[in-house]
Amino acid sequence: MSDAADQGRSPYTGEPVGAPVPHTADAEVDATGCAAGAAAEALAALSPDRRAGLLDAAAAALEDHRAELVELADAETGLGADRLGGELTRTRVQLEMFAAVVRDGAFHEAIVDHADPGYAPAPRPDLRRMLIPLGPVAVYAASNFPFAFSVAGGDTASALAAGCPVVVKAHSGHPGLSRRTGEIVGAALLGAGAPPGTFALVHGTEAGRRLVRHPAIRAAGFTGSLGGGRALYDLANSRPDPIPFYGELGSLNPVVITAGALAARGPALVDGFAGSLTLGAGQFCTKPGLILLPKGHGLDDALAAAVSAVHLGPLLNDRIRQGYATVAAALARVPGVRPIIAPAGAAGDGYRVHPVVLAVAAHDLADRPGELLEECFGPAALVVEYGSTAELTTTLGLLPGALTATVHADPDTEADLIAALVTALAGRAGRIVFGGWPTGVAVTWAQQHGGPWPATTNALHTSVGATGIRRWLRPVTYQDVPDAFLPPVLREDDPLRIPRRVDGVQRLPARIREEVR
Repeated sequence: MSDAADQGRSPYTGEPVGAPVPHTADAEVDATGCAAGAAAEALAALSPDRRAGLLDAAAAALEDHRAELVELADAETGLGADRLGGELTRTRVQLEMFAAVVRDGAFHEAIVDHADPGYAPAPRPDLRRMLIPLGPVAVYAASNFPFAFSVAGGDTASALAAGCPVVVKAHSGHPGLSRRTGEIVGAALLGAGAPPGTFALVHGTEAGRRLVRHPAIRAAGFTGSLGGGRALYDLANSRPDPIPFYGELGSLNPVVITAGALAARGPALVDGFAGSLTLGAGQFCTKPGLILLPKGHGLDDALAAAVSAVHLGPLLNDRIRQGYATVAAALARVPGVRPIIAPAGAAGDGYRVHPVVLAVAAHDLADRPGELLEECFGPAALVVEYGSTAELTTTLGLLPGALTATVHADPDTEADLIAALVTALAGRAGRIVFGGWPTGVAVTWAQQHGGPWPATTNALHTSVGATGIRRWLRPVTYQDVPDAFLPPVLREDDPLRIPRRVDGVQRLPARIREEVR
C-alpha cells in the first residue's frame, strides 16, 4: 500500500478491508478550506428552521443507511454490530438534539439593554449582545467512536448548528466508513439546501496538519491521543492568527472507593468495575483507569476473576495494540507495583489482548507519579491502595485533570468524607459520578464532557451535550445600531421569539412560558 493512502484493516484478523483511500492532496485541502470560507456567510444567514432542517436531514440519512454503515464500521473497527448500532443511534440523536437547540434559540445568549439617559454613573447607549458563528471549523475524527466522535459526530453536529461550515479530517483507522459517511451526510446537507462548501472530508495526516493552518479555518475540534492533539494544538497556536483548538486528549478517570462502600457492596463494586473497565475493550475515553481502594481491601482474587471472565473484543488497530503493550509493561516494571493480572502477550488473532490490572501503595505512587499516572489505552487499570483519609487526600492532589471522577461511599456513615471528596474531585474533573461508573456519556443539555489538562486543551467547554455549541460562537455587541440593520435575534419585535435578557430581566417567549406552566 502507498504511504499516500489509508488502508482499513480488520481488527479481527489484521487483514486489509476494502480499497485504500487516497490522502487528500495539498491543493485539494486548500480548495476545500476556501470553499468552506465561501459558504460561511450564507450558512450563518439561514433561518433557524432551515439550519435545523440540515441537521434533521443528516440524521435521517444516517438512519436510512444504518445497515450498510454498521457493517462497514464493524469490518474496520471490530467493535461489534450491537455496540455500533447503539452508537449510530446516539449519533442520529445528537444531530436531532442540535436541531432542537437551533430552534430553541437560547444558544444565542441574546441580551438587550435599552438606552437609559438616567443610568448611573453615566447615560447608557442602546447595547445588544449575541453570539455569532466563528466561521469554518476543522473537525478531527476519533478512532474509538467511528460514528459519535467521527465524521457526523458531536463536533460536526454542534458546529453546523452554530452556523459554521465543517471540514472533517477522517481517521485513518476507518477510512472506508469515513468516506461513505461523508458521502451520505454531504448529499443530505446539499439536498436540504446547505450552501456548497458547508461540509467536506479530507484524508491523511499531512492534510490534517495543513487544514489546521488554513486561513479560512477559525477553530478546530479534536478527539484522540495526547501526542497527536498536542501537535495540532501547537500548530493552531503558532499560526499568524491563532485559533481556538478544542482537544480531548487523555484521562485516567479516577474512582474512589471508601471503606463504607466496600463493606456495604464489595462484590457489586468488583463486578461494576470489571464491566466498565472492559467496555469496548477498554477503549472508552471515560474508562476507569485508576481505582483508589483502602489498604487491605482483599479483592485481588475477586478483581482478577471478574476482569478475566469478560470476553474482550479486539483493539482497534495495531498501533493501539502496540501502545497498550508498551505502556502496560512499563507500568508493571515500576518499583512497588504488583500484578493482579500481569501483562501478557497477544490473546489470539488480529488485535486481541489480555486485560491488565496492577496495584501500588499510595506512598509508592507519591514517589513516582510521573511514571505511574500515565494513561494505558485499552483494558488496563491501576489500583492505588491508601492507608488513611489523609493519604487519600494527598493522592488526589497528585492526579492530573480528568474527564470524570467517581465516588463510591456510604452516605449514612461517611457524609463528611463524601463532601470533601466531591469538592476535591470537582477541581480535577469535568463530571463527578456518585455510585455509578463513568463509561457512557448521556447526550443532554446538562452534560459536561471535558476537564483540566491533559483531559482537554480547554476545560471551559464540553464536546458532548447541547452547550458544546458554545465552542463555535463568539460574542458581538451592537451599540446604537438602527433596528432595521440588527440581526433578527436582537430586533426590538423579537421576530424569532427566542429567550432574551432585556434590561436585566430574563424574558421567555410565550411558547416557552406555556411549556413551563
